[in-house]
Amino acid sequence: MRNITPFHIAIPVGCLIKARHFYGELLGCKEGRSSEKWVDYNFYGHQLVCHEVNNYNFQNDHNPVDGEQVPIPHFGVVLKMEQWLDLTEKLVGYGIKFLIEPTIRFAGEPGEQATMFFFDPSGNAIEFKAFKNIEKDLFHK
Repeated sequence: MRNITPFHIAIPVGCLIKARHFYGELLGCKEGRSSEKWVDYNFYGHQLVCHEVNNYNFQNDHNPVDGEQVPIPHFGVVLKMEQWLDLTEKLVGYGIKFLIEPTIRFAGEPGEQATMFFFDPSGNAIEFKAFKNIEKDLFHK
């Protein structure tokens, strides 16, 4: 793949303590700068900023994709298949509650991908995915 520049995303969270545990300890993201109300993370090479919002109550909508109700909005990252499998094993061992269980979507079709969805402690939907052939399938039309 060509060299891709990191994206930046800022999300609201209800509690920075829970966010630090989830993103830092569970997902293993390295913490960067922070204050009493926000914290930066290295989210697989991208900049994720969690901003604490008092009385935060996130609401998701859903859209159908390949027989599943995918939460909207959501964010995530595309991993190498080995990384996806390792993370899946870690999350299952941790007892994470999946919104969409780790699965293969579009099996046997162009764009076949491994995917899973779950929520952070504040209700932000996260998707991790991987492709058999990322060069060919990431932006397959």
